[in-house]
Amino acid sequence: MAAHPPLFASRGSAGEIEQGLVFQPKFDADGLIAAIVTDAASGEVLMLAWMNAEALALTLETRIGHFWSRSRNKLWKKGEESGNLLRVSELRTDCDQDALWLEVVVEGKGVACHTGERSCFYRSLPLGTPPSPDLPLRRA
Repeated sequence: MAAHPPLFASRGSAGEIEQGLVFQPKFDADGLIAAIVTDAASGEVLMLAWMNAEALALTLETRIGHFWSRSRNKLWKKGEESGNLLRVSELRTDCDQDALWLEVVVEGKGVACHTGERSCFYRSLPLGTPPSPDLPLRRA
């Protein structure tokens, strides 16, 4: 069986990573990279998800958000069942190339969270409050 060529470049020097123009992603020990997803029109943060190399490759090729589900341990095309697909309009990497930012248009009902909320970040924590085991959350 022939080995598959790597999907992405190997990591180079700090200068190449920070200033270069070749994508050299840093996946964690589990082979994942964090992906922040925002609404392309409003800038609202919709979700934080994880991508493996396959999910990232599929996202680049199809312009539809694909992720790795850590709870289900499988590849996941966001919105495949609900119809709320994430159509990617821009994909950026950060300075260390260890995190991604996807700007998306949410198709279907415009809902990004599996709970039915527009954003997965629909609750806030009270600032100026000491931590406690029963720290209350507020709807944002």
